[in-house]
Amino acid sequence: MLNIAKIKNGIVIDHIRAGQGIRVFNWLGLDKTPYTVAFVVNANSSAMGRKDLIKIDNTMDINLAVLGLIDPNITVNIIEDERITKKISLALPERVENVLVCKNPRCVISAEPYAPHIFYLDNPELRTYRCEYCDEIRPVGDFFQ
Repeated sequence: MLNIAKIKNGIVIDHIRAGQGIRVFNWLGLDKTPYTVAFVVNANSSAMGRKDLIKIDNTMDINLAVLGLIDPNITVNIIEDERITKKISLALPERVENVLVCKNPRCVISAEPYAPHIFYLDNPELRTYRCEYCDEIRPVGDFFQ
């Protein structure tokens, strides 16, 4: 069994669907952070079978909406004095701004690059989002490929 030391103060991003941890790692730019980061892939999980998790040995701002887009089952644990002081459960966000980009070439975003990219949750079961400007509907997976 792999043993990773406790962190005194920081963040644990847990319950990431196996194989999706690299998206979280890359989106947060953790390869460029000065903090110690542990990235565990395919850890055993009684609830999920396998999961990924990330431990960050410091606090930092995290866009929870983006994490919810990548995997709405993620749990973010805030650690203080080696104890979980806050547990944040994520969900698909109802609205996201400047995270997703519309791929419709006829969308106003193509001509107005400084306009905010705004999307609304269209169907939670299908994980689809609708562009505010052109009403194009796409699954979340299309945006992260």
